[in-house]
Amino acid sequence: MTEDQVKNKSKFKYNVSFYYQSTIIYFIVFAVYLIVRGQFIDNSFTLIIKDPIIYLLAVIVVISLFTLIHNLYRDRYIEFNNEGIAFCDKFKTRLINKEEIAEIKLSKDRRYQKSKVLKFIRLKLKTRRRPIIIRVSDYENENELIKRFHQMKMEIES
Repeated sequence: MTEDQVKNKSKFKYNVSFYYQSTIIYFIVFAVYLIVRGQFIDNSFTLIIKDPIIYLLAVIVVISLFTLIHNLYRDRYIEFNNEGIAFCDKFKTRLINKEEIAEIKLSKDRRYQKSKVLKFIRLKLKTRRRPIIIRVSDYENENELIKRFHQMKMEIES
């Protein structure tokens, strides 16, 4: 790989911090509910296991943990190179060449007009009817990702 190719190549990993945070919060709520719902009798703690809320919270914690592990295992990322954009995960890679891209739209969420950060990127492809929508906040280093898409937009328009 030449020096110019290394310079134009960049990788943006999928942000899983939301999954970490939600799993921890669900587990804390589950643990606090177990402690509150349990009974202290004669210096011993007995747990009431016939409470359906305990089962509901346990299912939520398990689903959240499964989702976290699944997203960590997939290891998704977006990679920019000289040919175009590659959407990659552990199992497959989808390369979209610059020639396939008809239009790139950088847009904000309409509900939050005061926010200066771009929320969505829409890739309109020549071979596909519906655009590919990328939520910028789902990836690490949002500002650099926006810059890379803006660079690519300028390259496509010229």
